[in-house]
Amino acid sequence: MKRLLLRKLSLYSLLLLVAIIAGTAAAQPAPVRPKISGISHVGYFVSDLPKAISFWHDFLGYDESYTLTKKDSTDIRIAFIKINDHQHIELFNEPPTTPHNMMSHLCFTVDDIEQMRVYLRSKGYDIKPGNGGKTRTGDFAFEIKDPNGMLIEFVQSLPDGLEAQAAGKFLPITRISPRIYHAGYMVGDVEKTMEFYKMLGFTETWRGGANPKELSWINMKVPDGDDYVELMLYHALPEPGKWGTKNHLSLVVPDIEKAVVALEARPAFKNYGKTLTIATGVNGKRQVNLYDPDGTRVEIMEPNTVDGKPRPSSSAPPPQPVH
Repeated sequence: MKRLLLRKLSLYSLLLLVAIIAGTAAAQPAPVRPKISGISHVGYFVSDLPKAISFWHDFLGYDESYTLTKKDSTDIRIAFIKINDHQHIELFNEPPTTPHNMMSHLCFTVDDIEQMRVYLRSKGYDIKPGNGGKTRTGDFAFEIKDPNGMLIEFVQSLPDGLEAQAAGKFLPITRISPRIYHAGYMVGDVEKTMEFYKMLGFTETWRGGANPKELSWINMKVPDGDDYVELMLYHALPEPGKWGTKNHLSLVVPDIEKAVVALEARPAFKNYGKTLTIATGVNGKRQVNLYDPDGTRVEIMEPNTVDGKPRPSSSAPPPQPVH
């Protein structure tokens, strides 16, 4: 009788322990996403670094704030083109990892990198905890891949990092724009990509298309700022040499006409050798398309529509990709 009673008590204790553990686990709040305040930078591969730097410096008016060298070499691997104290362009002096795709990665600024790791792990991403190490620029960062295979980086800028040390420096009056407005890249799986960005807290602000019967673009704004990602939809991948028209960067200007006058007055405009044509996009905003030496599009755009009225979003269906 005593043995039976002890067994019952042991079983009761075990069940009670399981219930306590389950209740404790259930009581644990879900990890909170840290703030994602904007686009930190966009990385591009370049085939000729001096020509690429000339495009950004001599033509667009930006300064190179710092560089990183290749392993065991004095050759430059990455040149950092400063847009403002919190945004830059990274020029990779090496061949692209995917043929025809000169876009390396897209990076967002977060206020707590370790919290971002925890949050993404709670969403099923296999991300190892941080080890306290820093990047070569002195900040905290890590990368994941989106549903299209695009590298998405998250960075937390630190007070002793190279970006923070360059604050207030390398900001010449020749800069054609003070800010990255958005970055766009090709998206094959629209549904999964939308789920990805919604998981990160992004919100859709507008969708449009060159053809009223088919969707071409979806804009997703960062949760804690004004920058946005432009998802570039497609039937089939562009021909070689045309990927840069889709995988692009946009810089905002208050007056497109003044921007064009400034660019055409620069000596580097003669070397650029292309006409600067102002056009009004489907979104109702005036813009000019520029191209770097590798054909990557840099879109100069006004932030407001020509008449001050927002354009309605397209209700057209997305294209069905042909692989």
